[in-house]
Amino acid sequence: MSADALAFRAPSNWSARVGRAFIYGILILFVAYYLMPLFVMIVTSLKSMQEIRGGNLIALPRAPSFDAWRVAWMEACVGVECPGIRGFYLNTFLMVVPAVAVSTLIGALNGFALTKFVFPGHRVIFGLIMFGCFTPYQAVLIPMATVLGWLGLAGSLWGLILIHIIYGLPFTTLFFRNYYVSVPQDLVKAARVDGAGFFRIFWHILLPISAPIIIVSVIWQFTNIWNDFLFGASFTYGQNAPIMVALNNIVNTSTGERPYNVQMAAAIMAALPTLVIYILAGRYFVRGLVAGSVKG
Repeated sequence: MSADALAFRAPSNWSARVGRAFIYGILILFVAYYLMPLFVMIVTSLKSMQEIRGGNLIALPRAPSFDAWRVAWMEACVGVECPGIRGFYLNTFLMVVPAVAVSTLIGALNGFALTKFVFPGHRVIFGLIMFGCFTPYQAVLIPMATVLGWLGLAGSLWGLILIHIIYGLPFTTLFFRNYYVSVPQDLVKAARVDGAGFFRIFWHILLPISAPIIIVSVIWQFTNIWNDFLFGASFTYGQNAPIMVALNNIVNTSTGERPYNVQMAAAIMAALPTLVIYILAGRYFVRGLVAGSVKG
């Protein structure tokens, strides 16, 4: 290549590097901006109250200690006698696992029925189910409390599980319905010709190819249920409360000087499961959403 050609291309390469550096610089600033609260929470949880009072908010701890983490785990309600958030952690897992599993399974069945077994009024039924996606939580608190009272589930984890299953069904149905629309109808017709029924087609044909949208549904439901505060505070109390209610109690029951290190440690522990899930499976969540957007 001649010297003139190299001289001609140099400005172009230089400008491309500058543009790339500018874009990466902007991205780094955004990352730092969004991660700063997490950084402050972590460093604060590792400091003593004396260091918090006399130090800088973003300064690294001089003598890192996990005492605040131990207190948050063992003594959730600071200043009064009560169990640590470890018990509320167990409550939340006992609530999340069955609620996610049942709502995902029923949503998959709904999506299959609404796409591969077309029947009169299926569009109307789908529209009514989708109406639940836009119903605000506050509008259903009193009816839900009344129904739970009739069923004898008021104030229990079983009642909260039922609520999250019902409230999650519109979303899981939407996910699976949009995903199954892209599955060729001929595949289901061939199975029906061979004598396969509704559940056999679902279990042996549709469900094995549903891994991407199952991941989407599980992540969506897990994060929504784990992070829920309104339903937990409204329909449970005491030892049956989920983790977000316990986290709120740490702040509201603290007496005297606010133990910011304990509060920060408890907040990190409460958010840790959803954070880990998005770090490990966030890319699969995006892939699953894209996989269901081919048709419909």
